[in-house]
Amino acid sequence: TRVMRSRGLRLLTMLMIPFSLCSARLERGDITRVEADAIVNAANSGLLGGGGVDGAIHRAGGHAIYNECKAIVDKHGPLPPGRAVITSGGRLLARHVIHTVGPVWRGGGAGEAETLASAYRESLRVAEQYGCATVAFPSISTGAFGYPREKAARVVWDCISDYVKHHALPAEIGLVFFAPVDLAIFEKQIEGARLV
Repeated sequence: TRVMRSRGLRLLTMLMIPFSLCSARLERGDITRVEADAIVNAANSGLLGGGGVDGAIHRAGGHAIYNECKAIVDKHGPLPPGRAVITSGGRLLARHVIHTVGPVWRGGGAGEAETLASAYRESLRVAEQYGCATVAFPSISTGAFGYPREKAARVVWDCISDYVKHHALPAEIGLVFFAPVDLAIFEKQIEGARLV
């Protein structure tokens, strides 16, 4: 079990949200520099790296992550949206990487919210299955997949707050945003949801 820390970062903003069994925190930083039991990768179905967070995690983690992802795809086929699998952390500070595929935004009527919630929920389930007390998420699907950040923030908050009511692990959940605008949008949406 690791205490979640961000190495080599000056945290400009951090919001801690206590729950009865765990806590969640929002921070600005580089997820590849987070020391935790697991970080989550916003992957594509092929699991072999790409742009954005996915490419950054594969570059920082090295060949071990690529090889493990390739073995998973060779055995089970492409990872469907809303599902999650786990590999080692390779050269990362995190012990594991949980790879999940979020939905591509198609206007909101194609089950995107359910798929996004499933991506977070399945990642939390895998983290619990592997005994991960600390897990850090990037913002899934809000980059190249085009999911509106405000809508994603509400889905993420509802999913995490529901999950932690029934599960003791992970004990600490981090939401790590590279861009300040993403952090600000999520903070605003989550603060609004907490007041409802």
